[in-house]
Amino acid sequence: MIARALVAFAAVCTLALCGCKATPPNKAEKAVATFTKHHITVGNQSEKNPLQATPASIADGKEAFTHYCVACHGMDGQNTGVPFADQMSPPIPSLASDNVQRYTDGQLKWVIDNGIWPSGMPGSKGTLSDDEVWSIVVFLRHLPPAGSQGEPEMYTH
Repeated sequence: MIARALVAFAAVCTLALCGCKATPPNKAEKAVATFTKHHITVGNQSEKNPLQATPASIADGKEAFTHYCVACHGMDGQNTGVPFADQMSPPIPSLASDNVQRYTDGQLKWVIDNGIWPSGMPGSKGTLSDDEVWSIVVFLRHLPPAGSQGEPEMYTH
């Protein structure tokens, strides 16, 4: 009797797992997720960046980005040379995409500070200073053309 129950339970679990197949989100699901992130879950919407976009602040942001962000976002912020960028669930977005660029500076800082759960985006609070984060935000607003910076060195060996 117990053996039959275990076999039946195993069969039900197997069928349930086979029936749970993740598919990419459709247009409506993407729209709902984007709206939710931009207007509900990502904070700091009204916070202003204290740094002006100057050649020096862009260079500082690129330097901080190179140390903290390149492994996932590539040298250009557009995933160039990152072998797993499309394999993540959700995929790593191009930081030049309209979806990312529509965030306010304060929201971008919030994302860098806190990360985005359940994606692979880690928070940097306690690792990067506020000045470093704000300089990364400046850099994100002035990303180089896709592919122009080459591939991250860690993936070329």
